[in-house]
Amino acid sequence: AYALEKKSEHPLAKAVLLKGEEMGLSAADVTDFAALPGNGLSAKLNGNTIYGGNMKFIGTHVAVPEDMKKKSEALAESGKTPLFFAENEKLVGIIAVADMIKEDSPQAIRELQNMGIHVVMLTGDNERTAKAIGQQAGVDEVIAGVLPEGKEQVIRKLKEKGKVAMVGDGINDAPVLTRADIGIAMGSMGSDAAIEAADVVLMDDDIRKIASIVRISRKTLGIVKQNIVFALAVKAIVLVLGAFGVANMWEAVFADVGVSVIAILNSMRALKTE
Repeated sequence: AYALEKKSEHPLAKAVLLKGEEMGLSAADVTDFAALPGNGLSAKLNGNTIYGGNMKFIGTHVAVPEDMKKKSEALAESGKTPLFFAENEKLVGIIAVADMIKEDSPQAIRELQNMGIHVVMLTGDNERTAKAIGQQAGVDEVIAGVLPEGKEQVIRKLKEKGKVAMVGDGINDAPVLTRADIGIAMGSMGSDAAIEAADVVLMDDDIRKIASIVRISRKTLGIVKQNIVFALAVKAIVLVLGAFGVANMWEAVFADVGVSVIAILNSMRALKTE
């Protein structure tokens, strides 16, 4: 597992590598490495073919005993992702990786929900694991078992219900960030592809900043609408007064300048960040 995951860019691979380094493991470099996004990995090691990935992927190469299937289901229901590993035609074992929820995640999700935003967890993990994690985080909806190429289709369907903002940080998230109405990338831990594709890039990994972005955006839009309405109202009044001979040209000029000054002062309220 350590030798295979050294070649992988998946976040779960980092957990396996960290554990391997903690145990002082070492392994030769693999050859013929291949990655099937959303499924698993394969490679050659010391003349043997090794595999790693989800149960569906491993099941296409080796037989998975019923007791191991039940064990993986139990792990998934506890919020852990079971990674299967096999060598040639034999199942070697399972490594369970727990995707730990940050302490501030439930708070960030509650803030978004209080703002009337429907929060969806979109993941390639199996449904049992995803629901366990989603319940801990407090999301409104969990869409699990979606391959990278299928996430874009999910975003298309969600857009039929309203505006969609997508938050991601991986290479596979780049096309989905582009498809969403607003793409938000986590700058401190996001891939270059995700950062390039996103409309908004957070400078750290604090997801509570997402709620701040929404508040700032709504406040800015509100100020823009106020300025437009105020400007049109003043111009309409001056136009009517001018038609009745009450206002002259200079009064109209001063009114126009006054509108600009007030609009600028009103817009400065948007500079106050969250």
